[in-house]
Amino acid sequence: MARLGEQVREATRVLAAAGVPSPEHDARELAAHVLGAPRYPVLEPDNVPVGFDDDYARAVERRAAREPLQHIVEYAVFRRVRLAIDPAVFVPRPETEVVAGVAIDEAARLAADGHAPLVVDLCCGSGAIAASVYVEVPHATVVAMDASPDAVRLTRANFPSGDSREPRVDVGDVVDRTVLSDLDGSVDIVVSNPPYIPPDAVPIDPEVRDYDPALALYGGGEDGLDVARAVIAAAARLLRPGGLLVMEHADVQGAQTRDVARTVGDFENIGTRQDLTGRDRMLVARRR
Repeated sequence: MARLGEQVREATRVLAAAGVPSPEHDARELAAHVLGAPRYPVLEPDNVPVGFDDDYARAVERRAAREPLQHIVEYAVFRRVRLAIDPAVFVPRPETEVVAGVAIDEAARLAADGHAPLVVDLCCGSGAIAASVYVEVPHATVVAMDASPDAVRLTRANFPSGDSREPRVDVGDVVDRTVLSDLDGSVDIVVSNPPYIPPDAVPIDPEVRDYDPALALYGGGEDGLDVARAVIAAAARLLRPGGLLVMEHADVQGAQTRDVARTVGDFENIGTRQDLTGRDRMLVARRR
């Protein structure tokens, strides 16, 4: 029976050979998961529990086959929230944390001015953005919507329990021009990470290509922006005057999404903001 550190080092070599982008991190996360610990121990024990060797080997084998780490450990950390994850939903990415941050900053600004902001997350997926707004802006009212019943189920599960606030999470297709019509003209912030990949731009990473659901990846139309256009149109309907739209897109879609905002809705201050790597990542526009 090898010591824990030896097994983790061997797992790191196996994952690196399989092309996993962060082999040491993932080897440690898998070890913590099999140990039933929230994180890898600072002081490595001399011995591991009975059954650890086989369970760890199976987990490493799954990751070496490029199954997403989040599917194996069944959670993801996004900003300040720990999200339950399963194969039915898109695994949230770090770049989306920046998108969420723009919406959160706007909601916090409104709350500081004495206004309880109403925030709508369209195409909510796992609920990463919606749950982050809910946690980080306690005075916000949060509404989330997705076309996938599985995504809605998981979003509901990912809101903190025991709070008196009751978030609203609906099944609905943003292409339907009547969804959330009871909120027309009253929303302070619409935020969205819609599917936006064109049909011919199949992702290279196996974790995305082979495991993320197609509904969460491909946005429809030759340019992949049919769902994004529907999000912008819905935002134009839902937002109050002065309300803010924040929508993620691919790094090559900045000009296209700005053009849509100019033609689809009555928006001003239309611009593109970057993620932490300096790539164009989101459309930001304000309802006139």
